[in-house]
Amino acid sequence: MSMSGPLIFERSVPGRRGYAVPPGDVPAVPPGDVLPEDHLRAAPPRLPEVAEFDAVRHYTRLSQANFSVDTHFYPLGSCTMKYNPKLNERIAALPGFAWLHPLQPAAQAQGILQLLYELEQLLCAITGMAAFTLQPAAGAQGELAGLKIIAAYHRRKRRARSTILIPDSAHGTNPASAALSGFTVIQLKSGPDGLIDLRELRRKLTKDVAALMLTNPNTLGLFEREIKTIAALLHEQGALVYMDGANMNALLGISRPGDMGVDLLQLNLHKTFSTPHGGGGPGAGPVGVAKALEDFLPVPRVRKVGTRFRWEARGRATVGRVHGFYGNVGVLVRAYAYIRTLGREGLARASRAAIINANYLKVRLQDTFPVPFDDHCLHEFVVTLKALRARGISAGDVAKRLLDYGCYAPTVYFPLIVEEALMIEPTETESKETLDEFAQALRAIAHEAQHNPELVRRAPQRMVVDRVDEVKAAREPNLRWVEPDPSVQAAGSKPHAAPPLGSG
Repeated sequence: MSMSGPLIFERSVPGRRGYAVPPGDVPAVPPGDVLPEDHLRAAPPRLPEVAEFDAVRHYTRLSQANFSVDTHFYPLGSCTMKYNPKLNERIAALPGFAWLHPLQPAAQAQGILQLLYELEQLLCAITGMAAFTLQPAAGAQGELAGLKIIAAYHRRKRRARSTILIPDSAHGTNPASAALSGFTVIQLKSGPDGLIDLRELRRKLTKDVAALMLTNPNTLGLFEREIKTIAALLHEQGALVYMDGANMNALLGISRPGDMGVDLLQLNLHKTFSTPHGGGGPGAGPVGVAKALEDFLPVPRVRKVGTRFRWEARGRATVGRVHGFYGNVGVLVRAYAYIRTLGREGLARASRAAIINANYLKVRLQDTFPVPFDDHCLHEFVVTLKALRARGISAGDVAKRLLDYGCYAPTVYFPLIVEEALMIEPTETESKETLDEFAQALRAIAHEAQHNPELVRRAPQRMVVDRVDEVKAAREPNLRWVEPDPSVQAAGSKPHAAPPLGSG
């Protein structure tokens, strides 16, 4: 039995059923009559046999053992795990959206086409870009689409450009996306202020550079103050400026990338515009471009003709489709609802609140955990825990101990330019009381690290699952349940109870 109760297999009783279906009204066909013999099992799968109620209780109990935005504080830097209004969920589940088939003709789908068309216009207004594609299903896929547009643009200009410049403070997927697109990546080292070093940029900005990929604000939570100068330098060399929009939660209604000189960017709708995500999805990474790049956008796109909406499947220089049909439409519906609910002023208030929360929390923590690049931050900031290494404690240990205090862990070990980094993003919806509790938890862990370091190194103490051997779990995953041999089980053994919070 696990600490969360019996396993579903341990609840199994031979012959118990969780459902009943009426007899079929067509003749039964043995599987061997329609399937090749080598596709047939020699014996039925060993599945648990439980009642419906047992199954419901089991999975409900498991869900309650998880951390989520709805149950815990989730200060996950750069991933913007913000609260998702339930109104958006109800709208996305409306039958007129949820029951549409992607192959329905445009005449039967005018509502969703209008929504997609208006969402593109709203994103243009928010970012200052000329046009968007809503196809990409994630931020990384948006990056890939953007890099394909960059390559196509230079081909049209008959330029041989093979290099992408990426600051060491950029979002983590940027180098991978550039390499996957066939570009050579050249890293730009940050200056002592954590921003792009203009001398380093000028030194590496050659005629072979196709684009600069930067994140603004960067992963230190700092705004690139020289962004217009940076864009001008790139444009003088005929290169483009790509902005990773993962941190747009700091800019909504305050600053527009298009006005900074950015040529194209992706938005992570599932972060900035409020969709539950994580664990592989769902997501959406629309790509916005300046007017000069609009011809390269993936198709189909929604066009308005008079009062009607239709698909336009042809593009003069399109890089082609990057996702089946039109992307993750459910995420797009949620983003549309979020934007229309808040409006221009509401979006600006959300970003200002995120910035205030981050700066408040930074001030509360910086006397305990130093901030290496200590400037006014935007929506997130990064502290270093390298002083704890003398006690044998890592950033990962502190992150796991935070679970015992009821807080999900911030991003750890990133950005790489900060040793033993914790990247903290409180988002706009968290209260002062929650931020104070989080700061107090980190202060308490810092005290434990000095006076009882083994407690932190063995964390978490109060979770359903103890600390696992992460290296072994990754290299030798064991995902199959095997019925234990009763002869080797200790009679009357019970799970070891977790020590109370703060105990040795």
